[in-house]
Amino acid sequence: MKDAKLVLKQEGSRNTKIRIGSSTIGGNELFIVGGPCSIESLEQMEQVAIALSHGPVQAIRGGAFKPRTSPYSFQGLGIEGLKILSEINQRFNVPVITELMTESQIPDIVQHADVLQIGSRNMQNFDLLKAVGTAGKPVILKRGLAATLEEFILAAEYIMAHGNPNVILCERGIRSFDTFTRNVLDLGAVVALKQLTHLPVLVDPSHAAGKSELIADLAKAAVACGADGLMIECHPQPKKSVSDARQALSLEQMLDLIESLRLIALAVGRNIPSVKEHRSAELPPLMIGQTDFPAMLQVADLIA
Repeated sequence: MKDAKLVLKQEGSRNTKIRIGSSTIGGNELFIVGGPCSIESLEQMEQVAIALSHGPVQAIRGGAFKPRTSPYSFQGLGIEGLKILSEINQRFNVPVITELMTESQIPDIVQHADVLQIGSRNMQNFDLLKAVGTAGKPVILKRGLAATLEEFILAAEYIMAHGNPNVILCERGIRSFDTFTRNVLDLGAVVALKQLTHLPVLVDPSHAAGKSELIADLAKAAVACGADGLMIECHPQPKKSVSDARQALSLEQMLDLIESLRLIALAVGRNIPSVKEHRSAELPPLMIGQTDFPAMLQVADLIA
C-alpha cells in the first residue's frame, strides 16, 4: 500500500479528528449516528429527531437517493427528501448525513447535508471519489461488498488526494457464502484500519447483520475492538419501513442500546456523551397539517 501516502499512519503522526457539528469523531468520545434507511416523510423524520436529539446521538442519517438492487424498489424521495433532512437539521440543531450516488447530486446534497456518504456500491466509483474530494464536506466512505483492505484504503486515498482530508472509514460487512446474516461484520478489519491509518473508523452493524436482534451485541463488540463510532438504523415503526425493515431498531431500542454501551466504552478508554446541553429540553414547535401530534407525544414518552 505504498501509494496510500495520505491515509496511512506516518511515524509520529496523530490520529485525525473530524469536527461534525458540535461533536468530534476520532477522539475519546464515541460518535453515534442513528436514523432510518430512507427518508419517507417529514413526520417520520420528526419522530426520529425528537427521540435521538434528546439522547446521546451526534448525527442523524437518512437516505434521499437510494441505490436498490431491484429497479422496482423504493428509490428515495430525492430533492424533497433533502429538504426534509435540511429542515430537521435546522429545527433540531443536529448534523445530518445522507448518501450520494452520482456527481450530479453533489451540489444539492452539499446544500442540505453536513456529511456526505459514499455507499459500498460506489466505493470504487473513482470519478465520484475525486468529486467529493473537492466538495468541502466530511465524507463517510463505506467498504465495498467484497473489497480488500488495500482497495478500501486506496479508495480513501482518492478522496484525500483531491483535497478533502476529512474522511471517515466505515466497516459495514462483507459478502460471504453464509446467508444467515446479510453480510459478515469484519471486526478484524476495524482493528487493522486503526493500526494502519490515522482516519476515524465507524462500524455499521445494521447492514452487516441484516437482523435487528443481532445489532446490539455486534455494536458492543465494535466498541470493544476500537471503533470510533457506530451508524445504526432505527425507525419509528420498523415493520413499516419502506426499506431494510428487517434490520431497523425501534427508537426505544436505539436509545437502550446506546445506554448499554457506556460500561464497554469506559473499559476501552472511551465515553458516550450525555444529552447535549445546547439542545432544548422542550419539543420543537409543530408544523400544523404535517405532523401527527399524538404520535410525537408517544415517542417523547418513550424517552422521558
